[in-house]
Amino acid sequence: MPKKPKLEYSELAGEFTEDGVTVLVDIFRTAGSNEDWSMEVVTQEEDLIRWDEPFATDREAFDEFLATIARDGIRSFLDDTEQSVH
Repeated sequence: MPKKPKLEYSELAGEFTEDGVTVLVDIFRTAGSNEDWSMEVVTQEEDLIRWDEPFATDREAFDEFLATIARDGIRSFLDDTEQSVH
């Protein structure tokens, strides 16, 4: 079995609460690399929302998360199916 690469998490990753809803924002890349950053949001019900395209910086990823909240609201993450964002 291939080993899973170790991950480096952004300082911007963590829990985010708004309007009584808390989600976990994971912003990460392979440890020790200069790769682009990936982002996932995990709900309290453990639903996973994954962005398909990586981000050049962790700040760009977090800004996209905030823009999604501003545009669609945090409740847009509360769905019963696994989602992927383009």
